[in-house]
Amino acid sequence: MGRFRYGWPLTAVLAGAAVIALAGTLAAHADRSPERTGTGWSSEDGGWSQPATPPTGLSSTTRPAPPAAPQRFRTLPPGAALPTGAQCATWVRERPSPENKRMNLMANAATGHKIGPDILADSRANATFAPRVDGAFTGSTKDILRWAACKWGVDEDLVFAQAAIESWWRQTVFGDYTSDPTRCAPGHGLGVDGRPGQCPESFGILQDRHPYQKSAWPGVSRSTAMNADLAYAIWRSCFEGHEGWLNDEERGRPYVPGDQWGCVGRWYSGRWHTPDSEDYINRVKDYLNRRIWETRDFQQP
Repeated sequence: MGRFRYGWPLTAVLAGAAVIALAGTLAAHADRSPERTGTGWSSEDGGWSQPATPPTGLSSTTRPAPPAAPQRFRTLPPGAALPTGAQCATWVRERPSPENKRMNLMANAATGHKIGPDILADSRANATFAPRVDGAFTGSTKDILRWAACKWGVDEDLVFAQAAIESWWRQTVFGDYTSDPTRCAPGHGLGVDGRPGQCPESFGILQDRHPYQKSAWPGVSRSTAMNADLAYAIWRSCFEGHEGWLNDEERGRPYVPGDQWGCVGRWYSGRWHTPDSEDYINRVKDYLNRRIWETRDFQQP
């Protein structure tokens, strides 16, 4: 994958800081953005909605009905309230999907763990997003990707397409091989994984990259949910505008919040709308337009 692959910008890496990033799946831009109303974010076509304040006139024993499960999880705008992992788990399990990647069975049954402050560079992201990462879900591969899309407010089709680009939806995939032993993950030293003198830096369904995500180890390797959870926490941090360092590096345009495709490209290259980023974005869009995850050759039940 890319030289900078969802890690710190080059200058930050040389300074010894650690941020992360790596490669991924895609879904189209939201068909419409939720409109801000007096009761919170809502979407006429099935998006998630949560009142900003409790409705008036309810007795102490009255409870509002739980929100209905969206038919499809769409991109939520910057600043939107995100549903909890538990709420997303409930919604996804209302319409479970069959398994189509048998090699993921063990990792799909494993949950993850908390991460440290070494991954998200911005203090706001570390305060609000890092504590949410836990990989606390089990299910089929598609269900796990839908859960991550719901939890982080990303269009689920974008997630499906990016995960197909990264790994063909296989949690067992290793990538970004290096000959530098200091970048090898525990248990994956030089030559251990079948390439003499090399070790993989990237692991799993979204190819999370160990040198920039050390506190996420070993969860991102052992748990499909943990791998996807962390990848889209990083995407959301970018989407919210928490990665101002991108404006200090090579870029094709100024970094701004709310650019979901820019954040997809940043996962691959660690840069903002550069030629490498655009090439990756176009490949994800191609898989999205073809809905590659629904084709016969993609299925490995």
